[in-house]
Amino acid sequence: MIIYAEVECMLYDGHSLKAKRSVIKRMLAKLRNDFNVAVTELDYHDLWQRTKVGIVTISNDKNHAEQVIQEVLRIMDTFPELERTITNVEHL
Repeated sequence: MIIYAEVECMLYDGHSLKAKRSVIKRMLAKLRNDFNVAVTELDYHDLWQRTKVGIVTISNDKNHAEQVIQEVLRIMDTFPELERTITNVEHL
């Protein structure tokens, strides 16, 4: 089972691309290390208050894959610098 999530986020406190990159880099590293998922910034590279992140997990158990994605989304919500606005989850 492959589960793919596209997540759009707003960064309200950042006032530069450098500040945005710092938050995004820290978040992506945490998700990769803690959950062994593939994750990358997909869009809005030149906007300092908006980002779109893609997350993919693969498992032979559908329930496990869904739990991993839900936990990743929960951890993303713990970052005070960003707000998750739009989340699309697909089962492939």
